[in-house]
Amino acid sequence: MASRPLEGRRIWFVGIGGAGLSAYAQLARAWGAEVGGWDRVETPYLRALEGVEVRISPEPEAPGGWEVVVSTAYAGRVEGRPRAELLAELVSLRRSIVVAGAHGKTTTTGMIVFCLDRLGLDPAFVAGGELPQLGGNAGTGKGWLVVEGDESDRSVAALRPEIAVLLNVDLDHHATFGSRAEVAALFEEWLAHVPQVVRGERLEPVALELAVAGEHNRHNAAAALAALELAGVERADAERVIVEFTGAGRRLEPKGEAGGVAVLDSYAHHPAELAHEFAVALADADAVCVTDVYAAREEPVPGVTGKLLVDELARVRPGMRIGWAPTVEQGAELLGSWARPGDVVLTLGAGDVDRAAPLVLEAVA
Repeated sequence: MASRPLEGRRIWFVGIGGAGLSAYAQLARAWGAEVGGWDRVETPYLRALEGVEVRISPEPEAPGGWEVVVSTAYAGRVEGRPRAELLAELVSLRRSIVVAGAHGKTTTTGMIVFCLDRLGLDPAFVAGGELPQLGGNAGTGKGWLVVEGDESDRSVAALRPEIAVLLNVDLDHHATFGSRAEVAALFEEWLAHVPQVVRGERLEPVALELAVAGEHNRHNAAAALAALELAGVERADAERVIVEFTGAGRRLEPKGEAGGVAVLDSYAHHPAELAHEFAVALADADAVCVTDVYAAREEPVPGVTGKLLVDELARVRPGMRIGWAPTVEQGAELLGSWARPGDVVLTLGAGDVDRAAPLVLEAVA
């Protein structure tokens, strides 16, 4: 297949500064298309698109003469193809591996891509987060294309890869699905169209000494190794390399240590309907500080704030040390005042909570 299958196309990305569309834009440019785009603000992801026309303004812009691809965040606000439709096209243009499931997609994608890269197989990839050892959230090699499949908007069902990895099934998007069974049915319908399938939940966790911690990563590695075998990689070669993978950005990422306090940062999101389940999970900590809700794709839900979670946590575990800080800065300051040598502080969330880790380190130094 031609290495520039998008030659002659002009593709304009509405929401080009996001993790997803910035990666698609990199791939589209490498595959021959002229690309440009719009976003509300400058983002770090735009650094990889030097030389591309990017308009920054309050309202979405889509000039004439371009194919327009629209981020989920701006759906309905401007005419164009949904980003999922472009991803399906990209997957169809190259031998592809799609990684899906509720948890572990970015790390497992990273493991697969890292092994392919270090073994000289020159992969292309689109990941849901930064892969520091691979230079970002996208790669434009000439080998296998490895991408994440998203069930949150059912778009994974349109992808037709050669190899599919289904890590796990969970009810993680209440706005889209009414039950776990409904999620499972979507995945089964999708997998029926894929020639080779890896089911992570049926695999034993690996016994390798990985550079990434946690039993969940042993499960992720098992799925990654199975996919690599299907892609023609010798198991022994993949095992030798995968132990050097140090993880994706914001996935239990060590951010430093100060005053005897270790600080880790991790991406996490929760649908508004899950206040109780989220409170139960947080109740395992010794102390918790909650800030206000960060709206990622979603519109704010009336009555749903971080304070709702604080109240539920107090009900689930009475007497627990709980803080409520409307801003990230206030939360970091409070955690810094609580932390003592030997403590581990974990900052969790989507969006701007990643600013908290350096602020906590500053507070405890």
